[in-house]
Amino acid sequence: MKRIIGVLLVFFAVIGVTFAGGQGEASAAQSLETMEPRTIKLAHVVNEQDGFHLAAVKFKELVEDETDGKITVEIYPNAQLGDERTLLEGMQIGTVDMGVITNGPVANFVEEIAVFELPFLFPSPEAAYDVLDGPIGKELLGKLEEVNLKGLAYAERGFRNLTNDVRPVRTPADLEGLKVRVMENPVYIDTFRALGANAVPMAWTEALTAMQQGTIDGQENPVNVVYSFKLYEPQQYMSFTRHTYAPAIFVMGMSVWNELPIDVQGIVQNAAQEAAEYERRMNAEMEAEQIQALLDNGMQIVENPDIPAFQAMVAPVYEEYGAKFGDYLPRIQEQLQ
Repeated sequence: MKRIIGVLLVFFAVIGVTFAGGQGEASAAQSLETMEPRTIKLAHVVNEQDGFHLAAVKFKELVEDETDGKITVEIYPNAQLGDERTLLEGMQIGTVDMGVITNGPVANFVEEIAVFELPFLFPSPEAAYDVLDGPIGKELLGKLEEVNLKGLAYAERGFRNLTNDVRPVRTPADLEGLKVRVMENPVYIDTFRALGANAVPMAWTEALTAMQQGTIDGQENPVNVVYSFKLYEPQQYMSFTRHTYAPAIFVMGMSVWNELPIDVQGIVQNAAQEAAEYERRMNAEMEAEQIQALLDNGMQIVENPDIPAFQAMVAPVYEEYGAKFGDYLPRIQEQLQ
């Protein structure tokens, strides 16, 4: 009896492999010309004034144009489909197609990609782009496939600055005791604890309410986020700490990616890269105007905080996390020299 069961198991396994192989061959044989029209749902958690939305719209335009309308991209902003962790989990199981996601939450799925979040790592946007668009960045995008996600390209969240509604922050001592919302990412949590703040990890959708209700004192984000979410209303002070350069990632569920013909995969890949670079340019062009708008709305800005003092305070973060990222940190540091 056991022998019969064993034979049957082998039989069904062979049939399964043959069937799966047939499906793969059929998919590979497809092309843009022969594929059926389909819709891709692209989600993000910010509003229509944010750079993420600009990147999503550009991606939509490029893909729809290059596929002659065979692919339609529907954009879901404002966390309509969930917060960033929920979106990533949805991509893994196939309930969400793709998104533009801040790097911090992505690092909860591939730890090594959090190397980009180390404080004061990148001296300029251009230095960051060279690493992200080069072999190191592509290698880390490839690791997402191990968790059933397809990393397509790095857009950006940008250099993050501190805001709060208690006092101007010029030195680490001014951060002492402030409740600062950070992303749900260990590097961010430990960075702000090292600086003396009370780091409060929470999703962005919750942070907006917490600022309005006064249950947190501050948060940290790039100028474009402070502007687009009118954070000058619940937050009086901003300091140009530029403590972290935060990438964002065009991410797609592997199940969706694998369903696309090879030539369409190329179109999607190229469109994501072009849209990412477009968003970077737009962020740079809009920043001066956004800073002026913040000042006009009463926000007080500390333009020159004591950056060396902040850098000295976060040395323990490098000691704790440097080895956790394998050889990525020394490789990045070598490239930046």
